[in-house]
Amino acid sequence: QVQLVESGGGLVESGGSLRLSCVVTETSIGIFIMSWYRQTPGNQRELVAAITTGGETRYHDSLKGRVTISRDNAKKSASLLLNDLRPVDTGVYYCQVEDFRHRLHWGQGTQVTVSS
Repeated sequence: QVQLVESGGGLVESGGSLRLSCVVTETSIGIFIMSWYRQTPGNQRELVAAITTGGETRYHDSLKGRVTISRDNAKKSASLLLNDLRPVDTGVYYCQVEDFRHRLHWGQGTQVTVSS
């Protein structure tokens, strides 16, 4: 069973930064796309950022300039750097990976809370 271990969430003041990390524990599968989603209170889960094996990235339009996604293919890990955080960014952030068989795997989520 593929497991994604997320870390790095927490409480931060408005304007602060956090780095979230996601590691895929199953080493036998090939990972195509690694993504971060978030679910903020009262809203549906939305894509924050995604990165392919080749390093192509995609960002949520409203977050461009404040977030940076990166990955280490050898370690099957991805990081999400969140800058200039605002209270509206408060929510649960989820790591998702798509393997080369196009199966999706989700992490348990990590809470990000931004105080005003």
